[in-house]
Amino acid sequence: MAAGGLAAYRVPDLLLDNVEPGTVGHVLVRLLNDVRNETGRNDPLLVVAVAGQPPPELPEPHPLTDADEAFTEWSEALPEMRRLRRAAAWLMVLRPDPAESGPPPRGGVRAFAAPAPPWWSRRFLPAALCLVLVAAGGLWAGTRWAPDCRPSLTDRVAVRVIEGEYVGYSDSAAQVFNDDPGQGRLRAVQQRIFAQNRAAERVWEDSDHRKPYLTLVYLGTLTGNRTRADEESYVSEREELEGMATAQYALLQESAGADDAALLRIVVANGGRQMRHAEPAVAMLADLAREDPTLLGVVGMVESRRSTAEALGYLNRVGLPVLAPTLSADRLDANSRLYLQVSAPNADQARMVEAYAREVLKVADVHVYYTTGENSSLDDDLYVKTLDEGLRQLFGTRITRREEWRTGTRLTVECGFGGMLFYAGRWSEFDGFIRALRECGDNPPRHVVADDSVNRYMANPSLRAAAPGNIPVTYVSKAALATCAALRVAEQRRDDARATFLTLVRSGDLLDPPRCRPDDPHPVGERVSLAYDASMMMVRAVESLATRLHHAGPRRAWEPSSINPVGVHAEVLRQNAGGGYPGVAGLIRYSPDSGEPVHKRISLMRVERVPDVATEAVEVFHCGDADQPAEPGCDTSGS
Repeated sequence: MAAGGLAAYRVPDLLLDNVEPGTVGHVLVRLLNDVRNETGRNDPLLVVAVAGQPPPELPEPHPLTDADEAFTEWSEALPEMRRLRRAAAWLMVLRPDPAESGPPPRGGVRAFAAPAPPWWSRRFLPAALCLVLVAAGGLWAGTRWAPDCRPSLTDRVAVRVIEGEYVGYSDSAAQVFNDDPGQGRLRAVQQRIFAQNRAAERVWEDSDHRKPYLTLVYLGTLTGNRTRADEESYVSEREELEGMATAQYALLQESAGADDAALLRIVVANGGRQMRHAEPAVAMLADLAREDPTLLGVVGMVESRRSTAEALGYLNRVGLPVLAPTLSADRLDANSRLYLQVSAPNADQARMVEAYAREVLKVADVHVYYTTGENSSLDDDLYVKTLDEGLRQLFGTRITRREEWRTGTRLTVECGFGGMLFYAGRWSEFDGFIRALRECGDNPPRHVVADDSVNRYMANPSLRAAAPGNIPVTYVSKAALATCAALRVAEQRRDDARATFLTLVRSGDLLDPPRCRPDDPHPVGERVSLAYDASMMMVRAVESLATRLHHAGPRRAWEPSSINPVGVHAEVLRQNAGGGYPGVAGLIRYSPDSGEPVHKRISLMRVERVPDVATEAVEVFHCGDADQPAEPGCDTSGS
């Protein structure tokens, strides 16, 4: 049986008899399976194939009496089987009970009496379903227009107040998230995205809907942090939104000269502090996905916490792929069959730090301090937990001190320490950690090394101003190939992808302020290129599907329902199956059974004087691929 979901009970059926391996009927069933895997489409057809033996692709049939359980098992496994393009992804095989089927007919297939159909397949269903939908629609409208919402009649906006935070989504200036002091840049990039949304819509209308048009959701933590008027508390979120805005801007530029260039609309969604309200946010996004066939995926997520893992599970259940620019906790892909991350996993970060300590610093002793942020724990913080596990596994007994550091704890015990002092915690506590070392005076620890979370601290000039100036800091970077210096070198050697990205971030009508200009060398930001790469991977997959489905012709309108999110996820994997995707922040490749990238570039950057924000950090060590697949290893040379 080639299944198509519960809706198949209300759509055309195709009955195939005498379907044996090698026959035309078997070939037809295989072709239906392959086309559905390739396009991701749930076409309205139920195929019932009668055969004398199970198909070779799926040798273990289920008893007919277990049809309901078989359907549940098949539907739960379908997303993963589609992702892996299994030959039996769409097959559910049922075997009649010989005791109830009577003697076999002349054709060799036993006749059987099917059990009574389930309630949802009976003739009264359409009328009953209409009543259910009307009732549900009334409930939905009442929820949307509740006093704690900010609805919009013309835009995609749905927001609820939960524990003082606005949770939900918006695609227009009718709802801009976060009005806290000091967060003007976060609001500005949202407003830029919303203006570009309107521009993309106009271009699509002017093209008579011929261009591919897709919607991506940015889901992150946009409220709930403690803020000061002089402190930007949402650097990661702002930079990821800037990366998506840059991709959106690039596509608007491309659309002027290419009929097949896709147009991108971005919906900004807030899951609350530490993604604690992700479940209601995802529920609202699921409603949006049902209404809007252009919605094809989610970018963002920001922090690897247990609440984030749960959010991935919610998104997997509603069939939305996630491309995470910066998440790196190990094994996050176990929470979603539709999850792909752009950055190297923590296992790679731990291996790089161990190689740096052994090959470059040549130290035997390591002290590790970790933090998990406010109102969190090691069990809840998957980023810190898996990084700590990787470090302990690789360093073993060379870790001679491992402690949780809490704000206010003195660190005089580390004064003059000659080994590696590794900070394996959250950026929010690093300010207090580095200032605690001020007590060491002119006898600081020799080698202070920090994880990649510290990038958020390094992007905050007001925090860095209070740091001691005599303690160099080396920290992990996931995007060393996309610093201003690295991009200028790439431009000189005619690296098209990075030169194009440099031109985009320099533009005067995109990011505020523009980046990497000779007269104002404002740094790009660690996460801008990573979010840009994630967005463009999704867009290029949609363009590829559009071309293969012949929707890029000059006189054919784009049909958003011709592809779906699972099909786009499968296409991203297909495009990465060869040489990988040439990302600005490094080559992106995936193995068939993992959402973690293989040998993704990761680096160590060094700042000699932390308060000196005008001087760019320098790469001192890196591992992973830049442009071409290479043998695993690390190098002390520049990028």
